Amino acid sequence: MKTLKEISCGETVTVKRLTGEGPVKRRIMDMGITKGVNVFVRKVAPFGDPVEVTVRGYELSLRKADAEMIEVK
Repeated sequence: MKTLKEISCGETVTVKRLTGEGPVKRRIMDMGITKGVNVFVRKVAPFGDPVEVTVRGYELSLRKADAEMIEVK
């Protein structure tokens, strides 16, 4: 199982599932990150926080803790 946190800069992955609970999971889904959507990792900050991604045509910054909840393939 790989998470979005482990993906290198410049890679495109597909969301497999979200592991978060309640409001956190809902917030991630509200940002457009849902099962089956493609996510392109644009930039990863030096210490891994935040991770900049492109999803559904817009740019998004995710905290490392949130990226860890997104399983990808």
